[in-house]
Parts: sequence; structure tokens; C-alpha cells
Amino acid sequence: MGVGTFPGLVPRPPVQAGIRPPPQARTTQKQKRRATMASWSRQRPESPGGFQPHLSRTLFLLLLLAASACGVTLSPKDCQVFRSDHGSSISCQPPAKIPSYLPADTVHLAVEFFNLTLLPATLLQGASKLQELHLSSNRLESLSPEFLRPVPQLRVLDLTRNSLTGLPPGLFQASATLDTLVLKENQLEVLEASWLHGLKALRHLDLSGNCLRKLPPGLLANFTLLRTLDLAENQLETLPPDLLQGPLQLERLHLEGNKLQELGKDLLVPQPDLRYLFLNGNKLARVAAGAFQGLRQLDMLDLSNNSLASVPEGLWTSLRQPNRDMRDGFDISSNPWICDQNLSDLYRWLQAQKDKMFSQNDTRCAGPEAMKGQTLLAVAESQ
Repeated sequence: MGVGTFPGLVPRPPVQAGIRPPPQARTTQKQKRRATMASWSRQRPESPGGFQPHLSRTLFLLLLLAASACGVTLSPKDCQVFRSDHGSSISCQPPAKIPSYLPADTVHLAVEFFNLTLLPATLLQGASKLQELHLSSNRLESLSPEFLRPVPQLRVLDLTRNSLTGLPPGLFQASATLDTLVLKENQLEVLEASWLHGLKALRHLDLSGNCLRKLPPGLLANFTLLRTLDLAENQLETLPPDLLQGPLQLERLHLEGNKLQELGKDLLVPQPDLRYLFLNGNKLARVAAGAFQGLRQLDMLDLSNNSLASVPEGLWTSLRQPNRDMRDGFDISSNPWICDQNLSDLYRWLQAQKDKMFSQNDTRCAGPEAMKGQTLLAVAESQ
């Protein structure tokens, strides 16, 4: 294996990009909870032969340091190339020049942090073995319908932090192997189910940080393998009743940071194996009594920072199963709880699950007056 350089085109001047720093050491319970509740972290299965195409940034930097130690000089105007028996991995960041063509054995390509509104038309030509493509932190406004056709083996497409307002129909016509699609932090205000036609192996779909106000019916109807759906930090006020019909075993559902006001009894029914449910930071004032019915595998529930004053009796029944608890915890803090007899069912559940409760000191009664300011757990234990 080896590390080298690869010449290419000169991009327009780079813009300042928001690079998220690595997480620091977490010591408090709430910090640990936030880390656990972070957005999806995909499982990365190895491809035949043991090759794992998702080359980590840390490993890549270590390889570059090793190359420097061996006397290899890397020009800042060249892309960095890591070669192994399994193929070439290429990383291009300013001030490097974007290559006009790629080695035929390229399996990993990152072109990030450039001021690109359009990609070179021939960027992927001849790279039919490409499995992972990272185009984050550019200013891409549109993609050609034919853009992905030269790379039928692509498994990961990361378009985080661009300026996309839509996708062209037919974009994924040759993308039957794509399992991860990240459209995080673009400018999507609408979403059409037809944009995603052709995706047959999708396991992770990240649409967070856009401006979506509604979702089309049947969005996930053909995504039977989907494991993670991230719709966080949009402007969704309602969800289509059939949103989760299609996936056979969804594990993570991110709906935090929207404007949802109600959680109906049927939305989650198609997903009994859901493990992580994030509803924090919405405007939820009502949760149907049967909303959690059948969630037999739930490991984490976040309902914090909503408008819940009470919940119907029986809501927690399905979550109180023998030999089953929330392994990763739950959070119902920062809600205006009215601590009266209508919360008796919740009190019993809290007593049984208090060791799994996050933000206990921030889970307090807003009323009645005699209870105002008391922690919900203290009231529950006094019953």
C-alpha cells in the first residue's frame, strides 16, 4: 500500500466551511446522553474479501504522517491518494486541484470544502468501481440526472452542507447498491418520492437540517431495508400517516427539532422493532394513548423540550414489559407537567424506570401551584 498525490483541475476559491470538531470527553450524565442521542452512526459491513471502503479520516491522516516520515513530500496543490490492494482512496480539499479523471481502481473519493456550485461533468467517468463519494461542504445547487450512472457500485453518497433545492428524476436509476444517502443541511423545502426511485438497498437516509414543511405520501414505500431515518431540524408540523409503511425493521427515527404538535396512535405501529425514537424539541402537546403500543425493543425515548402537560393513561403500558427496560434511557424534561392524579400512570412508570431517567432535575412540575417547581420524580416517589 502507499500514499501519493494526484494532479487535477483548479477549483474556484474556497469558502469558509463549518467543520464540526471531534467530540470532547464527556463526563456528565447529560453529556453522555447527548452523545448517545446523536444522529445515526451507520454500521459499516465489510464487502467481500474483507475490504471496508469507509476509510476514516483519522486513519488517512496517520497514513500521510507515515508517508512524511518515509520522506514522501506532498504538494498542497495535489489531492491525497491512498493506495491498497483493494483500490485507491482519493481526498481533495482546498487548495488542491480537483482531478480531471480518476484511476480506474478508485473506490473512495472525497471532494470537500470547495466553492463549487457545479461538478465537473466528467468527474466520475472511468471510476466504475467507486463505492463511496463525499461531496460535503460545497455549494452545489443541482446535479445532472446522469451524474451517478458511471458508478453503479456506489454505496455511500454524502451531500452534506450544499445548496440543493431538489434532485433530478432518474438520478438513482443506476444506484441499486446505494445504502447510505446523506442530504443533511441543504435547502430542500419540498421532497418528491420520485426523486428517490431506483434506490433498492437504502439503509440510511438523512434529510436533517433542511426546510421541509411536509412529506409526500408513500415516501418510504419501497425502502424495505431502511434502518435509519433522520428528519431532524426541519419545519415539519404533521407527518403522513403512512410515513413508516415500507421499512421492515426501522431501528432509528429522528424527528427532533421540528414543529410537530401531536403524535397519533398509528404512526409507529408498522415499526415494532424501533430502538431509538427522538421527538425532542417539537411542540408536542398531545400523545395518543396507543402511540407506543407494540414498541417491544425501544432502548431510548426523548420527549424533552415539548409542550406536554399531561399524557393519557395507558401510554406507558407497552413500555413496561417483563425483563425489558430502556437500555439507553429516556428524557421527558422541559415540559410543563401538571402534577395531578392524571399522571398516576406516569408516576408508576417513573418509579420503575428512574435509573434510566435523564435530566431528572430538569423534569419539574409547572402546576398545580402547590406542586410547582418540584421534580416529577420526587412527586412520583411520594405517591
